[in-house]
Amino acid sequence: MPTKPKPERPRTASERMRARRKRLRRQGLRPVQHWVPDLRDPKVRTEIRREAAELAKHPDNAAIDDWIEAAIDPRDRS
Repeated sequence: MPTKPKPERPRTASERMRARRKRLRRQGLRPVQHWVPDLRDPKVRTEIRREAAELAKHPDNAAIDDWIEAAIDPRDRS
């Protein structure tokens, strides 16, 4: 029984990436892109601190903290 010849391997980086994406799509996956805050940027860190300070002023903070603590699995606490 004749064996099936192996396809030639892609040579350039873009050909390898194209082949990899094709394999992943055949597996039912699709590419997505995630954008996250750049914590290296001082302006971003300043804005996060400002927002955290505003959240800390919430009148129901104690109740929210209690709810979060109750939701945490006690086995996860150290």
